[in-house]
Amino acid sequence: MPGGGVALRGPVDVNGIEAPVTIKAYLLCAFAAFGGVFFGYDSGYINGVTASSVFIELIEGPGATKLTGAHNSLITSILSAGTFFGALIAGDCADWFGRRPTIVAGCVIYTVGCILQAASHGLALIVAGRLIAGFGVGFVSAIIILYMSEICPRKVRGALVSGYQFCITIGLLLASCVTYATEKRTDTGSYRIPISIQFAWGLILGIGLFLLPESPRYFVKREQMDKARGVLSRLRGQPPNSEYIEAELSEIVANAEYERKVIPITGYFSSWMHCFSGSLWVGGSNLRRTILGTSLQMMQQWTGVNFIFYFSTPFLQSTGAISNAFLISLIFTLVNVLSTPISFWSIERVGRRPLLIWGAFGMLVCQFLVAIIGVTVGFNKTHLDAAGHTIANNIPAVNAQIAFIAIYIFFFASTWGPGAWVVIGEIFPLPIRSRGVALSTASNWLWNTIITVITPYMVNQDEGNLRSSVFFIWGSLCTCAFIYAYFLVSETKGLTLEQVDRMLEETTPRTSSKWRPKTTYASEAAEEHYKEKEAEHGSPA
Repeated sequence: MPGGGVALRGPVDVNGIEAPVTIKAYLLCAFAAFGGVFFGYDSGYINGVTASSVFIELIEGPGATKLTGAHNSLITSILSAGTFFGALIAGDCADWFGRRPTIVAGCVIYTVGCILQAASHGLALIVAGRLIAGFGVGFVSAIIILYMSEICPRKVRGALVSGYQFCITIGLLLASCVTYATEKRTDTGSYRIPISIQFAWGLILGIGLFLLPESPRYFVKREQMDKARGVLSRLRGQPPNSEYIEAELSEIVANAEYERKVIPITGYFSSWMHCFSGSLWVGGSNLRRTILGTSLQMMQQWTGVNFIFYFSTPFLQSTGAISNAFLISLIFTLVNVLSTPISFWSIERVGRRPLLIWGAFGMLVCQFLVAIIGVTVGFNKTHLDAAGHTIANNIPAVNAQIAFIAIYIFFFASTWGPGAWVVIGEIFPLPIRSRGVALSTASNWLWNTIITVITPYMVNQDEGNLRSSVFFIWGSLCTCAFIYAYFLVSETKGLTLEQVDRMLEETTPRTSSKWRPKTTYASEAAEEHYKEKEAEHGSPA
């Protein structure tokens, strides 16, 4: 029987292949989203630590007042470099050992990196610790998205996966609060405390994951159908022999059988090569999906949001226009946190595609306004007071720039922040899903690394010194994101992962929102099985 002993039932109602959403399903997926705290806190605390006078003297020597561009770039970007490689490795581990064990392994690696950073007495150990922690963050950031996409009910998958981005913002906020609280310390606690607190996140997620089930789609891929049925029963809150469980498992199995025929995996290298198979001009091809996933994450980084969260404190300090740059940075992070939950509603009501299109438009408008105000009357126009301090000529103009940066963060947090993660978890077929999501996440971290390496050279006073002009660059890149979303992003709202496969094969991005499923993989497989049996025994005369 097709499906390793699972009866492929058909016809099946295309709208009835999942059980009603339960509170238990919400809670299981919501806890998995906690992995975003890793990403957010580790990205956020470095912004404050690199502005700490104690940390600066530790790296540059007594009497130093700022990090050199090279050291600032290295310390900030090395985490992202480690995460890039961690995400790629995690794709293999998720297929070999399972989604959940891979995330737990990431937690262990992450905590080792945290310990090394907290014990550091100079540049070498802080860099090594951030590199190792980056590997752990790579494991978690890639596979959490894969895991959540595979266990979440389709009706709320976008909202629940958006919870990952919300946890990133929570991590950023926690990091800002801690660095703000320790900024005036004159001992090593000014940087050791923010670093050491990271240890808790690894423990919470690593221990908590032992209480969560493995992905049912992983078990289907491994042809362990009884385990897949048990996990689905636990996730959906239904008995194992429930009609809902039978229907959903049948659809997953039938899709897996179909994908195995289309994408025959014959070995390790074959599994990677299939990520790049097919034509660039065919919407459902693996190559097209891989390019979509990797470029979507590239575009998310091109919006320039990490310039704000990595470098806003030293950047604002350098302008001489802000009396308390730490406080402004904290406000930016708070806007980020409060804006993200909007996406929980909008991503399921408005859809993925409109959210990314109009989010990019809102960001580009804000970025260009910040740049234009800055080069005319804002950040870029300063003078020295009697004490030799740099002071802005027009404080209201500077305040307007701060306001537009906050509005820009609102647009990012409610659209591209969660939207990019949701889409990459939905677009890949099962045989290459773990590697496709890993490649997409690695792309995020690759561009994160590139941007964090080059940004200090763009804005440092003794190097590029672009000041407000840097926002022309981010605005131009947000314009690219707007065009990209309109022409290349398909609508996946309200579809199972199996239905997304079919939608990408049958539509273009601009017609995808009108597509509706007409049949199921299970009913088609059952019909094909019936025809094969009929052919074996011959048709009645």
